Amino acid sequence: MRHPLWPIAIATTFAMAGIAFVFVLPHPAPALAAATAGMAILASSFLLLWACEAGQADVSQALAVAAIALITVLPEYAVDMYFTWQAGQHPESGYAHFAIANMTGANRLIIGVGWAVVAILYWLKYRRTVALESHRVLEIRSLGIATLYALVIPLKGSLTWIDGAVLVSIFIVYLVASARREVEEPEVEGPGAYLMRLPKVKRRISLIGLLLLSAGAIIANAERFSEGLVGTGTQLGIDQFLLVQWVAPLASEAPEFLLATMFTLQGKPSLGLGSMLSAKLNQWTLLVGMIPGVYGISLGTFATPIPLESFQHQEILLTAAQSVLAVVVVAGGSLSVGHGVLLLALFVGQFLAPGALNALSHVFGLPEAGQLGRIFLSALYITTAIGFILDRPLRLATLFRRQSDDAIAAEWALSDPPEVVEVEVPHDA
Repeated sequence: MRHPLWPIAIATTFAMAGIAFVFVLPHPAPALAAATAGMAILASSFLLLWACEAGQADVSQALAVAAIALITVLPEYAVDMYFTWQAGQHPESGYAHFAIANMTGANRLIIGVGWAVVAILYWLKYRRTVALESHRVLEIRSLGIATLYALVIPLKGSLTWIDGAVLVSIFIVYLVASARREVEEPEVEGPGAYLMRLPKVKRRISLIGLLLLSAGAIIANAERFSEGLVGTGTQLGIDQFLLVQWVAPLASEAPEFLLATMFTLQGKPSLGLGSMLSAKLNQWTLLVGMIPGVYGISLGTFATPIPLESFQHQEILLTAAQSVLAVVVVAGGSLSVGHGVLLLALFVGQFLAPGALNALSHVFGLPEAGQLGRIFLSALYITTAIGFILDRPLRLATLFRRQSDDAIAAEWALSDPPEVVEVEVPHDA
């Protein structure tokens, strides 16, 4: 079996190389800049994840929750906040559009791919539905509140510092509430477990070194990666918005996706889905909430909200609509393979819908295909969520009642009973 130190060594090498390239190649071609900086950010994402896992041996549970929630999303935040800061420095530019693209892409990837893959993989290997632990109701409830508020943003047509304050407050309240709950001992494997088993002094020195290296690599490469993607799109004639929306989040979300996949294949899908649920809540509150604040600081005033066109409003609406369906689906404490296929199919549909609707756009003089597709998919997400609620009217009841973990677990068991699994008995038994 490969020693767990090897992944750490490889990731460290790529992170250090990313920093070196900043000095050795100060002005590379856009594609090369995006590739080298992207690899450094990806490697740093893994190092941050492993360091945060191992760090739970040295800090209180409350601090561990806050640290993991904040540090592991640093790569995604660095890219998005770069675009947001540039939007404030150059209000006439398209950087504000890129900030929204990166944010919406990251949020939709987590549900459309991350959640879906956990449910589908677990069913393919074990023929069972993923069941969440009862304490996850706090995250589902917080995500539901943030989602309901996020629906207001495209309806009122602006993303202001007040919206940011509300969303960040939801995240803070969640952190405080989660810190008060009794949390089980974390299950850490692989490189994180290797670091956790090191002697105390050696472990702490190693973790501090990895955190500093990762943060340095991310900060050094955020601009190169962001501008490299935009420049690559210009050179190759590829839509810059799509590159920023989907390629950039993949580099920062990859470690969380792989970790969730690993847990699922090991028969621990609740940990995999739980990590994806936490990631979604984090980015749907703190990431979105920071955008108007950073923009205001960069611009020098909070009186002017970040400029958004109808295109960006539709993107936010589509992201919020997807979140509505996701909250309704997991409100019963489980995620079936059918739910996973549905989330994945609707996610893929956002890429196929514009092409399919383009013909209708030309024949019947309808609005631009992409706009029509986003509106149609947003309505489809919400109507599907309403259908789930009507099918089981008590599905959301748990989110609005304060109950013990045991009571929540019992209610979830009644609302979505576990599937029966046929176990093959060996012939020689």
